[in-house]
Order: sequence, then C-alpha cells, then structure tokens
Amino acid sequence: MRTCFLLILLFTFSGSRAQNKQLLYNVDGLPQTLMTNPGASIDFNGHVGLPLLSQFSFSAGSTGVSVHDIFEDSNTNINERITRTMRRLTSRDYFTATQQLEVVSLGWRLNKDHYLSAGIYQELDFFSYFPKDPAILVNEGNNDYINVPFDFSHISFTGDALMVYHLGLNKVIDRQLTIGARVKLYSGIFNAQSINNRGMFITRNTPEGPNYYRHYAENISLRVNTSGYTTATDANTTVQEATADILKRSFFGGNAGAGIDLGATYIINENLIASGSILDIGLMWQQQDVENYLYYGSYRTDGLEPLFPEVAPGGNAIPYWDIFEDEVDKNLIDETLNENYITWRPWKINAALEYGFGRSYAPCSYLRKVNRRHTNLLGIKFFGIKRPRGLKYAFSTYYDRKFSSRFRMRLAYTIDDFSYTNIGLMVSTQLKYFNVYLAADNLIGYFNLAKTNSASLQLGMQFVFK
Repeated sequence: MRTCFLLILLFTFSGSRAQNKQLLYNVDGLPQTLMTNPGASIDFNGHVGLPLLSQFSFSAGSTGVSVHDIFEDSNTNINERITRTMRRLTSRDYFTATQQLEVVSLGWRLNKDHYLSAGIYQELDFFSYFPKDPAILVNEGNNDYINVPFDFSHISFTGDALMVYHLGLNKVIDRQLTIGARVKLYSGIFNAQSINNRGMFITRNTPEGPNYYRHYAENISLRVNTSGYTTATDANTTVQEATADILKRSFFGGNAGAGIDLGATYIINENLIASGSILDIGLMWQQQDVENYLYYGSYRTDGLEPLFPEVAPGGNAIPYWDIFEDEVDKNLIDETLNENYITWRPWKINAALEYGFGRSYAPCSYLRKVNRRHTNLLGIKFFGIKRPRGLKYAFSTYYDRKFSSRFRMRLAYTIDDFSYTNIGLMVSTQLKYFNVYLAADNLIGYFNLAKTNSASLQLGMQFVFK
C-alpha cells in the first residue's frame, strides 16, 4: 500500500499544457508542420534536421494553482497555504508536463506530388488529476469531515517515456486537396498508470455503538500499473547499468506499440483554407519489467479501544495496534502482481481555418499553389487531447506574417484551461539553407513565472531545401 500511495503522490505533484503546437501548425516553410498535420501544404523539396537540435519542445501547466499560491510571501505559514489551496482545488483540476526531443529528422520530395519524411523522437508525457478527497484525508484527517465521504476515484494519472520511430507520406491529390499519413512505432522506456479507481472512506456518528464513531472503507479498488519502474528504482542498479537499460528500451528492447497520424488540407477558394489532423491513434503493449500494485476490499471498524493499562495473560500489554493492523490486513488486501497490460496513446485532434491575403514575396513555384501565395494569414484553430476522463481542449486565433521569403512571424492568442491571457509568438528565419525557429507561449507569464499556470517553449535548427 505504501508503494501505491508513493507512486500516486509522485505523479500528482511531478508536473506542475499538453501538446498544442498552434505556433507551428500549418507553417508551410517548416518541416515540423508535418508532425502536427501530415497532410499540410508545404513548399520545400527536402530537409535534414541537426541531430538532437531540430526540435526541442517543453510544456507544463496546472489548473487552479501556481507556485506563488504555495510560496508567496505572506503572514500565513506554508502549511496554511497548502491547506487553503487543496481545499480550493477540485478533482477536475489537473497537472501536466510534456517534453519532446527530435533525435533524427529528414525528408525528401519523391516527385511533384509526394513528399516522404522520417525520423526518431523521444517523448515524455505526464498527466494527473488532483486527487482531492485522498489528499484532504492525508493532509487534514477526518476529524472535520464526519459523515462526509472521501472518494478514491479522484486518483487518476498517466505517465510515459518512450521513443517514436516514424515514416510519413504527404500527397497532393489536386490543386485543392493535400492528404497525408504517418506510421509510428513506439518503444517504451517507462510507463505508470492508475485510472478507473473506486471506493469510499467515511466516518459516521454512532453514539449508541461501542464507540462514538464508526469508520467504513467501502468497495476500495486501487490499481497502479507500471513498466520499467522497478529497474529504474532498484538501489542496486549502477548508473552505467541504468543507462544501458534505457538505451536498450529505446531500441525495442522493452515494450512496444504502434500508431498512425492522419491529416488533410483543403483549399476552399483563393483565400480560404481548411485543415485538420488526428495524431497518435495507437497503443502500447506493456509486457517487460511489469509490476502492478493493488489495494482492494471493504472494512468496517469502531476504532481502537482506549489504551488502558490492561495486560494480556502472561503480564504483557495488549498489542492493540498490532491487532488493528491484522484486522485491516485481513479485509483490505495489498497485492503486487506481474500482469501485462495495454495502454492507449493520448490521441490529439487539430482543426483550423485560415484566411490569406496579400501577395507573397516568394517567387512562383510548382510547389506553391496559386491561392497559397499570401503574405498574411489569419487563422482560428481547435486542439483537443484525450485524457482519462475526457477531452481537454484549447481554442487559438493567430496572425501569420511573411516579411520576406526568409523571415516570418506568427502571433497567437489561446484560450485553454490554464489561462485566458495566453499570447504566443513564433519567429522563423532562414540563411540560405539553414533554418532556425523559436516559439513560446504565454509570454505575459514570463514576467512572473511563479504566478503563471502554464509555459511552453519550442525551438529547432535544420537545413531546408527549396
């Protein structure tokens, strides 16, 4: 049981925005746009990313709480601030952190209508709902919550570390429609998941019973599935052994899975373009280094008897606490198993509508459809990502400006669960074939990171051939 709650606390507070890349979505001059929409309209003949530098992205967010809420300089002590914050949060609030690193990225045009891209990237993705009732019970106890149930279904989190090997094809159907698909193979490094938990703990008044209170643990069923956890936390594992194990898992030496991305772009008229994609429709088979931690059962107790100086036969004090623990162990079962399990990837959906105006600085090219040669783009975008209790989504609007054939900027405003003041900026510039870009969300929050609820950063360097 201690291991179960240790993992729960670890994942609840490890993250502090998921994978909404509105600043890179449908940027026709960047290869990374194919990772957000394999059916994007692109205007280059090939690309080669600098290993480990072609794309790095990190995003983290928390709804309802910031670092400042806990560590603010005030007259209250930190314990009071923690209690106040925990009471304010709900079981729908959540914490998330995502990181991606492109190891290899390249692509080349097969002919006028087909573009092939491939690569390898590493990804971390952690997500946890705030376990409201269990957290209150651990932090405050049940003294002020008589006849109030504590719901253990509030415990829900997922965590992944994996390598992704991918191959994508972008195909121009005609002057209006471009489609694309990307096949992915997943090599799992680490996974932890605890969803669909249930059960309730409640203390009731029983003035006519043997004690004034009676405690109920009803239909408790908690399960934490892990793969790669036991090896990573083995105290006898050296740094060299741990590194070798991670490298092995990165190259299909552990758990594996498969998935697919689909996308399309449709030119409605000279100025209006619609696009959409669905990413990471896939699953993982967790079969190596698997451990499952279970805690389940029902129990009712009237509590411990007062510890009067009674003695058992033989003159020894009666071990009340040991007796109580034995009773709990008989009714609430703590098990560790090694059962394989399947995890689904958190699929994402993107949809956008763009209005283009103004002539482009770029010269005419067979790669660039006539009605895509615009200096300015105004767009609206929807993003959603599947999480254990449903879809988390964001809405963005953006202005994209090509100042020259080598320099462009995008300014975006996004509304999501974290903020209504999220302003982001992307800058991309190219010197001959060498391209570098930088994108950051929630710029206002950078003035005071302690008070911000989310942050996102993306950057990369590569060679793009036009």
